[in-house]
Amino acid sequence: MRAVLALLATFACIGCRSAAAEPARAPAPIPALAAEETGLVVLVGRVITAGDTDLVHAPGMLAIRDGKITYVGPPVDVPEGYELLESDRAWAVPGMVDLHTHVHTGTWGDINEGMHHVAPEFSVAPTMVPANDLLRLACASGVTTLLGIPGSSTSMGGFGVLYKAKTSGGFEDVVLANPGGLKVAQTHNPDRNNNLVLHSWAGLGWVLEDINDKAVAALEQDRFDPQLENLKKVHAGEIPVLIHCAGGEGVAATARMWRVTYDTQSVVSHGSFDGYKVADWLAELGMPVNHGPRLFDYFSSRTGRVEPSAHIFESAGTPNFSLNTDSQIIPEHEFFLQGAMAARQGIDGYQALRALTIHPAKAFGIADRVGSLETGKDADIVLWTGDPLDPRSRVELVLIDGEVQYDRKEDGQWS
Repeated sequence: MRAVLALLATFACIGCRSAAAEPARAPAPIPALAAEETGLVVLVGRVITAGDTDLVHAPGMLAIRDGKITYVGPPVDVPEGYELLESDRAWAVPGMVDLHTHVHTGTWGDINEGMHHVAPEFSVAPTMVPANDLLRLACASGVTTLLGIPGSSTSMGGFGVLYKAKTSGGFEDVVLANPGGLKVAQTHNPDRNNNLVLHSWAGLGWVLEDINDKAVAALEQDRFDPQLENLKKVHAGEIPVLIHCAGGEGVAATARMWRVTYDTQSVVSHGSFDGYKVADWLAELGMPVNHGPRLFDYFSSRTGRVEPSAHIFESAGTPNFSLNTDSQIIPEHEFFLQGAMAARQGIDGYQALRALTIHPAKAFGIADRVGSLETGKDADIVLWTGDPLDPRSRVELVLIDGEVQYDRKEDGQWS
């Protein structure tokens, strides 16, 4: 019991910041609705925006029209025609964004073609099963945007899809970007097979450099190659790349290849075991880290203690530090606990929330749509009973694109 109380006591209160520190100014009014147009106003006890200014409104109000946020701020007069959703004790928080997931199929199946060492022509898109049971559970826990990616048994499994965790609708209804990002496995998985070339990290590096050099050449020559068309877009800076890697050597090799040699919009994923030992260099390169599911190291520590790797990465200044579940390694509905454990390690509570919301969105170039509660963005809003990093809190309501996807009062507790 004492350990549980100590854990809860360390969670930073992310709602303790307030708009009072901002210069006083009158909020812009909620836009009036056109004839026969509908809108929704959400009035709650606290709005955590997770934007760049750390703005918190207590009480707070959001207005939604055509699936977008048109107002966020303190309570103001509501024009006629808006439906009012009121919960004076709720906390409104951005929907969470998980960049490393494998639940788009509804099972572990169909996430990796294992015959080709590099396959940039492949995509997980044909394997997607929108609104499957695992995604419904993700939605009910406040996860609204996911990157569904191939597995890691090969060095370049193909491209993933960015999509929303809506509880109904088909592929076109849920997809945010297809392709949404390239998935690479630099170390720690593809080297487990018995292929003599791929059994070494040098071999893994060689096959990745070979296919990247071919894509760069095709891009420079403006040459069409059906295998390389999406990989060319990675090297043109149009599509981001998420690289599965771990350990100090593996993380360093990843940063060297994807930031120094090729200068892509790249994100280290995992960075586990002793990957934190190169955190300062990653920060110097401006390389984001999408850390998890393991947030600590006790195998290679030389200090005789469990190393808080999430805190080390974040405190080193790695930009847009974020967290992941690698679901189903950790179930998607426990994503918020990744933020709670990061806060337990000492990360500021607001920064821990950002690691679940705006930081992954920024790292993958989708912060103009998701990750924070700001005007013009998708109305992906989650109402919690309290601090979302407190394990005692629960999700009461989830809106995605302004539509209710989960309502605990109506739907009960999904499991």
